[in-house]
Amino acid sequence: YFCDRKKETEDLLDTLQNGRNITLTSPRRLGKTGLIKHVYHLIRQEDPKASVIYIDLYSTESLHDFTQAFASAVLGQLDSNPVKAMKKIVNLFKSFRPNLTVDQVTGQPKIGLDIALGTETSTLEQVFKYLKQSGKTCYIAFDEFQQVACYPEKNVEALLRTYIQDLHNAHFIFSGSRAHMLGEMFLSPKRPFYQSTSEITIGVIDEHAYYEFAESFFSAQGRSLPPEVFHYVYDLYEGYTWYIQMILNRLYAKVSRPIDMDLAQESIREILQENEFYYQHLLQVYPRGQVKLIKAIAKEKKVKEPLSGAFISRYGLTATSSVKSALSRMLDEEIIYRAPDGYMVYDRFFGQWLDARF
Repeated sequence: YFCDRKKETEDLLDTLQNGRNITLTSPRRLGKTGLIKHVYHLIRQEDPKASVIYIDLYSTESLHDFTQAFASAVLGQLDSNPVKAMKKIVNLFKSFRPNLTVDQVTGQPKIGLDIALGTETSTLEQVFKYLKQSGKTCYIAFDEFQQVACYPEKNVEALLRTYIQDLHNAHFIFSGSRAHMLGEMFLSPKRPFYQSTSEITIGVIDEHAYYEFAESFFSAQGRSLPPEVFHYVYDLYEGYTWYIQMILNRLYAKVSRPIDMDLAQESIREILQENEFYYQHLLQVYPRGQVKLIKAIAKEKKVKEPLSGAFISRYGLTATSSVKSALSRMLDEEIIYRAPDGYMVYDRFFGQWLDARF
């Protein structure tokens, strides 16, 4: 079920298997996580004994959150026998008492833990020691790694760099959607991770390759996906995988109807309508001036110069300084995204809903 990205896959595998860590960047919803898990699948096919670990840091807000997420993902993953793993962990970790629970979904035993506040640094040290002592080849992906730079604690990057550079049996992927923040972390001489990774950036999937991939599923269903319909969806969302997949999934489910432009547009309207309550609530969260800015950018689709007098006057926005402040907040909260060719509403469906509604 994985489409194309042959070069990106080869680059990731070659870099990791040659002992180099990676910084992987792309906007959200373009397929970073799918690519990482695809690469992990290939690694496990080649080396079933390798450990592949994925940690999403998007919701973490502190070193404590990071340590909890990291320890929970790692502990017990390097031992096939949970009971033996528990004994090893109890002997190694002094700052907390792990517990053996049962995963409610899989029914398999798993190791749980609760890290006490104030023990984060010592716990991190023990987790890295656990990784090192295992002797197993490990591949560890920190997704949305730029969150680390937003933690209130100082020197988190330096702390992690110290442990990571001494861990020779583990290879790391630091992925994220905020390229400027990751760039600062890994390309600035003032930062601890300076020039410690290879840089890989992913873009959209080639339209022709994507169409052939998608069409094969409809063909197996005994239906046809017209090229002009796929092109319309691909072009509308500029190749962003998540949105295209949402539409294709709707088309695939409507088995009693032939696929045409009307059906594609109907599917899009359904999605916008289903999310209307959420979008209305989102607008209520922000002050009036920021909401006006979001609506104006949605109307324009993309805005090259949101601080220009022409744009501000066209939509009745307030002073340039107020627009600049609102824009900064919207960028920080990822409501607005700065693409190479202009500013846009980050969630394409939200942008479409705003454009149609106001």
